[in-house]
Amino acid sequence: MSWMSKLCGTYEAVLASDLPDKGMLMPVSHTIQNTHIKIVVDEKGNFKRASVLEKSQIILPATEGSAGRGSGEAPHALADKIHYIARDYPDFGGKKKAYFEGFEHQLDHWCNSDFSHPKACAVHAYIRKGQVVADLIKAGILQVDENSRFLHKWDHEITEETPLPPIFRTLPKTAGRVEQGDALVCWAVEKPGSADSDTWKDIGLQESWIKYDAMAQGARGLCYITGKEQKLAKSHPAKLRHSGDKAKLVSANDLSGFTFKGRFTDTDKSIKASGSQAVGIGLEVTQKAHNALRWLISRQGYRNGDQVYVTWAVSGKKVPEPLADTIALLMADPVFQEDTGEETPHKLDHGKDLGQQFAIRFSNYLRGYHNYLAPNEQIVIMGLDAATPGRMGIIYYRELLASEFLDRIAQWHGQFAWPQRRTKEVTGVNGGKKTNRKTIWPVSTPVPRNIAEAAFGDVIKSNDTLKKNILERILPCIVEGQPFPGDILQSALGRASNRNNCEKWEWERNLGVACALFKGFYLRHPDLTKRREYAMALEEDRNTRDYLYGRLLAIAERLEEVALSSGGETRPTTAARLMQRFADRPYSTWRNIELALQPYIQRLKRDRAGFLTNRNKELNTVYAAFEADEFTRETPLSGEFLLGYHCQKQFWFDQKSENSEN
Repeated sequence: MSWMSKLCGTYEAVLASDLPDKGMLMPVSHTIQNTHIKIVVDEKGNFKRASVLEKSQIILPATEGSAGRGSGEAPHALADKIHYIARDYPDFGGKKKAYFEGFEHQLDHWCNSDFSHPKACAVHAYIRKGQVVADLIKAGILQVDENSRFLHKWDHEITEETPLPPIFRTLPKTAGRVEQGDALVCWAVEKPGSADSDTWKDIGLQESWIKYDAMAQGARGLCYITGKEQKLAKSHPAKLRHSGDKAKLVSANDLSGFTFKGRFTDTDKSIKASGSQAVGIGLEVTQKAHNALRWLISRQGYRNGDQVYVTWAVSGKKVPEPLADTIALLMADPVFQEDTGEETPHKLDHGKDLGQQFAIRFSNYLRGYHNYLAPNEQIVIMGLDAATPGRMGIIYYRELLASEFLDRIAQWHGQFAWPQRRTKEVTGVNGGKKTNRKTIWPVSTPVPRNIAEAAFGDVIKSNDTLKKNILERILPCIVEGQPFPGDILQSALGRASNRNNCEKWEWERNLGVACALFKGFYLRHPDLTKRREYAMALEEDRNTRDYLYGRLLAIAERLEEVALSSGGETRPTTAARLMQRFADRPYSTWRNIELALQPYIQRLKRDRAGFLTNRNKELNTVYAAFEADEFTRETPLSGEFLLGYHCQKQFWFDQKSENSEN
C-alpha cells in the first residue's frame, strides 16, 4: 500500500502549499457528481425558481457509502437525485425506487446536530413540504403527459416555437428513453446580503458536514497505512478517471458470492465491530489518497483510452511529463529553461552542432528542474487500468528520487532524439494575410502514440489492447532506462522502408520515428559490444555499407525529383517506389535505379548543370567510401540505411536557403 501512503502525503503537502489550483482538491467526506437541475430556495425553505444545468459538475457532501454507491440505497447528504429528494416522486409515476425517507432522515440528523448549517436547514425545510416534483413541473423543468405522468421521450415536433426541453438534452438516454428521476438536484439558498448562494461553493457548509461525518459511528482498528488506531473505511471511493467511473482500486466482496475467503473468517458482525481481518485502512486516509489521485489525474494525467498514467512529486511540485516529446516539454515549461548567457548560433554546422545545440537546450531545461526539485524528493509514476467496469488495477508503479528521475528523462530525450516532422502555421506569406502550413524538422523524441502508429499503422487505431500493450512496454524504457523492444523497432523500420502504402506526410513522420528508435536502440543495446552512436546529422566520415547505401538512395531520389520538377511532373520517383526492395536486395536494385536515372540525367545536363555536377560529386564520394566487396554484397540492409538516407536529405533541406544548387 505504498501508493496510498504517498498519495496521502501528497494530499497533505498540496493543502499546505500555495499552488494556484489546490482549491480543486476535493475535501474529505465529499464526492464529485454531474448535476442537472439547480433549485433556488430562500433561507426559510420557500421555493423561488429552478433551472437546468448542462454539462455541470459539482463537489457535494457524501457519506462513505454514497461516495462509492452502485445499486441500493445510499443517500448523499444534501444534493441528490429526484427519487431521493422528492417525497412526491411516486405520485407522478416515477419508475425508480423512492428513497426519500432515508435521505430526509439523514439530513434531519445533520440539521439537528451541533454541526448544522443554515443552508442545509433551509433545504431540509423545503423538501419536508413534499412538493419538489410539483414545483419543478410548474417551473417547466420536468415534463409530464396529460395524465401527470413522467415523460420518457419527447414525441412532439421540435420547432423554434416548441424546442426540445433542456432536461431531455441533459439527461443520458438508455435505449432511447430518459428517466427524469435520475436528474441530480443541487441547491442554492438566497439570503439578503449574501453574495454567493450556491451551496457547493460554501466552504463553511463543507466544513460543517466534514465535522458531522467524522462523528458518525464506525469500526475502529489498526490502519495499515499510518500504523495508528482510527476509524476504518468500509468502502473506498470510485470516480478516479472521470465522474462516471465506477471502477475501484480497493474493494472486497467476501460475504456474498465468496469471491475470496482464504484463511479469513470475517462476518458482517465482526467487520462492523473491528474491521476486516485482511487489511484495515483508515477512512480519512483512503479519502485523502483517492482525492489526491483524482486531482492528479485531472491535472496532469496521461490518458491512453481507459488507461491512465500519472507522474507526480509527493511534495506536490510540478515535474516533467515522461510521456511527452521534447518539443512539448520545452513549450509547456518555459520557466524551467535557464538562461546560461550562451547565444544559440543562427548558422549551425549540421555535421556537428545539431545534436550539440539540442543537448545544450535540453540540459538547460533540466537544470531548471534540478534547482526546483530537491535531489531526494520522491517522484512516483503510476499506471491504472480497469479490466472490468467495477475493478481497477495498478498496472505500473515506480518510486524514484527526483535526481534519478531527471537523469532517466535526460537519457531518454538524449538517446532517442532525432529530427521529427512537424507542421506550423505561417501567416503573412508573400506579404499577404493568408495562413499556410509549413513543414519543419525540430529535434525531438517521438511520443508513444506516434511510435505505435509508425510501427503498426492504422491497426493501432482500432486495437485498444495493442495500443495499451505498446505503452506498457515503452514506459519502462523511459522511466527505468531499459533497452527498447526490438520487435517494435523492426516493425517501425519495415513500415518506414515501405512508403507506397501511406501518405507522404505519414511516411515522413514514420521515417523520423524509425531513425530515432534505431539510434536509441543501439545506444542502450543489451549487448555492450554492439552499442554504437550516431550523430543527428550527416556523417560524411561514416563508411559503413548500410549508411552509404542510404546516402546513395537519397542522392538518386533527389536527382529524379529535381528532373521531374523541371519538366512539370509530380509522380513518385523510382527510388521511392523501389525503397522496400532496395532494403532487401540493395546491389541489384541499385543497378535498376541507376539505369532508370539516365533519362533524367540528360534532362539535368540541359536544365540544371550546376545541380547535376554537385550530385555527381556526392555520388563519387560515396562510391569511393565503400570498402572492397561491400558494395556488391547483396545481404539486406539494416535500419542504419534509413539514417544515412534521412541525414543526407536533411542536409539538403537545411542548406537549401544557402545554395540554390543543393
